[in-house]
Amino acid sequence: MKHKPRFVIFAHNATYDKLHQVATLGMTAAAMGKDVVVVLLFWTIKKLAQGQIDVVDFPPEYGKAAEEVSRLLKEKKVPRISEMFQEARQVGHFRLIACSAGLEYMGVDPEAVAKNVDEVMGLPAILSLTAGAETTLFI
Repeated sequence: MKHKPRFVIFAHNATYDKLHQVATLGMTAAAMGKDVVVVLLFWTIKKLAQGQIDVVDFPPEYGKAAEEVSRLLKEKKVPRISEMFQEARQVGHFRLIACSAGLEYMGVDPEAVAKNVDEVMGLPAILSLTAGAETTLFI
């Protein structure tokens, strides 16, 4: 039995620009028939737990340009991050995994993220799951 190529994204940064890339790359890879695993770390876990995964925010260095980009996102009706994650699940094999250590380090109750992820795993299990991936990204 031939395995699907694995496409792994370790998602650490939680500003909108980074999360948008995680969502669009993951959704595209899933639509292309890849086995997509997105591992949520530190700030992405915190943002998800706080219910702010869809907040459009940018790093301070983007300053005034952020306002223009926010306007264009609304004007172009760009889907929310949570919607892109849902669509990725509908078009292919897409999983969100939260790192259990990240939950502890960020002071997040596992119940706060459980309904929004497919699984919570420790690093040994995550590294076993993602070993041998065709593509691995750290965003």
